[in-house]
Amino acid sequence: MNPPCARCTKVVYPTEKLSCLDQAWHKACFSCESCGLKLTMKTYKGYSKRPYCNTHYPTTKFTAVADTPENLRLKAMSKQTSQVEYQKEHRKNLEQFTAVSETPENARIKKQGELSAAMYQKDYKPGQYGHEATETEYRDDYPAERAPYIPPQAHAAPMMAPQPVAHVPKPQAPPPVAKDYFLALYDYQAAEDDEVSFNEGDKIIDAEIIDDGWMVATNSKTGERGLLPSNYVQKA
Repeated sequence: MNPPCARCTKVVYPTEKLSCLDQAWHKACFSCESCGLKLTMKTYKGYSKRPYCNTHYPTTKFTAVADTPENLRLKAMSKQTSQVEYQKEHRKNLEQFTAVSETPENARIKKQGELSAAMYQKDYKPGQYGHEATETEYRDDYPAERAPYIPPQAHAAPMMAPQPVAHVPKPQAPPPVAKDYFLALYDYQAAEDDEVSFNEGDKIIDAEIIDDGWMVATNSKTGERGLLPSNYVQKA
């Protein structure tokens, strides 16, 4: 019995049958699930038993895993297992080292060191081998009839009266240089947000010519800055 087509559900005859993704297809029906591009056995990619082209093949998206009680329990168990494994590995490494046994030679060297330290403490005298006497030893050996040495005080230099400081006048700032400005010949009402309005006789300052018919300037009366027609003003 001839199977139905997985796309159009019509009967597929052997002459036009294409077997793929565990299903039977008409050769004309074997196309991309998204864009309908006709596919072959070499150009298709299967996803959930449906054919796709290379462009529209669904990609797997990863999602963040929430910290649910079960996930927290598994995380704590994994951490505890890791600590147990670490302790086991640490003990295994320690077993590879051998402790130094108490041999007669080691005991002799140890006892010789203790005897040397005891003899040094017994024969030690202050000032021997370049040793400086402590403060207590110095006081005991110091003669009582000798008065302590007091260094003479240095003569203090006489105080000098402060000298008056000559007054140096500060240099005066140069007078401000007057900039060119324009006077409005007519009233103008701004038509756009980047334009500025003015009345006849207003003083226009900080002008910058941008083309033949317009300039960017500031209305000194209102403080607004923007575009304005250059033929509405005249240079003062």
